[in-house]
Amino acid sequence: MKVLITGATGFIGSHLADKLLEKGYTVIATIRKTSNLQWLVDKPIQLIEASLDDKAKLRHIVKDVDYVYNVAGVIAAKSYEDFLRANRDGTRNLIEAVYEANPNIKRFVQISSQAVAGPTASLDAPVKESDECHPITSYGKSKKEGEDVVLSYKDKLPITIVRPPSVYGPRDPAIRDIFRIGKMGLGPLMGFNDKYVSLIHCEDLVRGIILAGESEKSIGEIYFITSKEFYNWPRIMEVLKIALGKKLFLKIRIPQPLVLGAGGISEFFGNFSKKPPVFDKEKALDFIQDYWICSPEKAKKDLGFESQIELQDGFNETAKWYIDNKWI
Repeated sequence: MKVLITGATGFIGSHLADKLLEKGYTVIATIRKTSNLQWLVDKPIQLIEASLDDKAKLRHIVKDVDYVYNVAGVIAAKSYEDFLRANRDGTRNLIEAVYEANPNIKRFVQISSQAVAGPTASLDAPVKESDECHPITSYGKSKKEGEDVVLSYKDKLPITIVRPPSVYGPRDPAIRDIFRIGKMGLGPLMGFNDKYVSLIHCEDLVRGIILAGESEKSIGEIYFITSKEFYNWPRIMEVLKIALGKKLFLKIRIPQPLVLGAGGISEFFGNFSKKPPVFDKEKALDFIQDYWICSPEKAKKDLGFESQIELQDGFNETAKWYIDNKWI
């Protein structure tokens, strides 16, 4: 079986490529001239330089693949238009290329985000796939636009959409700062009330993504591939403390206005940089939500998926990887 992965040079995409290689797939990956290939070096992956803007080249690439996993996307941008170009327009070019060149494909899997659904109102009501979406950021709105493009092909192609929650694990640059701060003996907590999140280890996530891509039940469906539990930040900080081997760990409550202010300052200075800041006003808005939780029930029922890696084990492995690779 041949599989095309977009975004294979990134955190989630590279782990997905590894898992598909283990399963005996022939893996093709699109890359850019500027791509860092550190996670793909010396692996039997066919690398093809291509942009999601070039539909003619995409048609050539997808014409004889069995599966497409569209992991590529932008998580930080300076404008909504930049988000849309990557997360909506790139998706449209790719799925149009598949429809035009390979309409009998086994599956087109779109890797979306929990940000599409938005936060929920209480711990007793985790977001479900059938709930109306309420994205609160430009990123979430652009990923919703990408989902809408894919869903418009629901009657023409076998499509599946996967929405991961927050993901952690080796190779993840996004959560590294939390571990870096933790290594200094500090545990930041946003606001003065408990906030709950869904989390998933990258190994669990890619296992769930492949289950969704291979199951006949998942055609035309959307899934949260997520943890069995919801975690509040004091517990996450305690797990982090143990993972880093810290005896003393100062937990600091940061007022929500200060979080929003820091996001605004970071965004302001980001305007003078070529790259958009990872932390800005909208990311700060994400951080202060009380319940970023989603239900694992549909994936369990349809796919038999349950997360297997306990948070402490996952944080222990991630901390060791960061330290061994001198990331913290």
